[in-house]
Amino acid sequence: MQKRHALRDDQWEKIKDALPGKPEDPGRTAGDNRMFIEAVMWIAKTGAPWRDLPPEHGKWASVHKRFMRWAKSGVWQMIFNTLAADADTEWLMMDSTMVRAHQHAAGQKGGKKTRPWGAPGAGSAQRSMPFRTPSARPCALS
Repeated sequence: MQKRHALRDDQWEKIKDALPGKPEDPGRTAGDNRMFIEAVMWIAKTGAPWRDLPPEHGKWASVHKRFMRWAKSGVWQMIFNTLAADADTEWLMMDSTMVRAHQHAAGQKGGKKTRPWGAPGAGSAQRSMPFRTPSARPCALS
C-alpha cells in the first residue's frame, strides 16, 4: 500500500541516479535519499514545523540541515525539473469553482497607495501650515 506522503516508484526511478550521495560522489554515501525526500514531502504536505517530523523519517535537525544544503546546491530545482518534464498536464484546468479568495480580497479598486514620508507628490496641497501666533486684537467689554 502506498503511503500518502511517499514518492511513487516511477518518480523515484527518474531521480535516484541524479541525487548526491552515490558511491562515486565525494563525501558521505547517502543510502537513505528516498527516506529523506519523503520526510521533506511530509513537512511540505502537512505544513508542520520541522520539530514535529515523525521519528521514522529521521532526526528533524539532520533532515533540516540536509534540506538546506540541497536547496543551496540546486538539487531541489533539479528534482522539480526532472519530475515536471514528464508531467501529464493535458487535463490540468482551474477555474473559479476551485479557487477561493479570502473574504477581504474583494473591495476597493486599486488597493492602498503608499508613499514614503517626506516625498509629497507633484502638485499636492501643502499638508501643514507654518505656526503663527494670531494677532491679538483688543475687544470691547460691555
